[in-house]
Amino acid sequence: MALLIWQAKTGIESQRRFCECFGCLSHSRFNRRSRQLLQLIYQIRQKMNQKVDLSGQFLIIDSFPVPVCQPVRNYRVRIFRGSANIGYKATKKIYYYGFKVHAIVSDDGYVLDYAVTRASVHDAKETVELMKNTHPANRYLLGDEGYLGKRLHDQLKQMGYELWTPYRKNMAGAKKHNDRQLMAIRRTIESDFSLLTYYNAENNRARSLTGFQARLEIAILTYNLAYCLERFN
Repeated sequence: MALLIWQAKTGIESQRRFCECFGCLSHSRFNRRSRQLLQLIYQIRQKMNQKVDLSGQFLIIDSFPVPVCQPVRNYRVRIFRGSANIGYKATKKIYYYGFKVHAIVSDDGYVLDYAVTRASVHDAKETVELMKNTHPANRYLLGDEGYLGKRLHDQLKQMGYELWTPYRKNMAGAKKHNDRQLMAIRRTIESDFSLLTYYNAENNRARSLTGFQARLEIAILTYNLAYCLERFN
């Protein structure tokens, strides 16, 4: 467990390179043991959720892409066939093959929960299920333009949550609605995702679903441990 967290903290994507650099276990044994720890990692993260004070007013929801190959191989790659597919990465304006991680983060940066879907799944589609599983005490949820829509807003309202999303610039009342303070709070999730990327959440080199899940869990656990050490040390 300590070695897995150390790998994430050093930002080394390749397990093989990590094993070679630090002369620990062989790559095959290290990989096998890391996959066996998946359930334990999940349980630790859930226990941390119960201990961390999340009494802030807002939660933020967003997603980030996890490509598993270079775009040139989108239609030829065989790995994860049936589980992954092709989606669009708006920040870089490219199509990619892989997955999408939908995450709920506190307004001060703690990752409360997440869900993994195929790359093509729309952000709004996973929101209700994710909120059902999370049961946060916070009642205000901030999202970007990908979460616009009356149906989603009404569904969350029935669950007791108030969803706020910025209007697009060409929408009526956008200037009045787009509160600068709320937009600034919502954008903090982008910094959180950047740090998760450093911990290899986006650059996942696993070649099995179990390995993929284990590496993602380790990235999020490492991130949340850093959060706790910074705030409660």
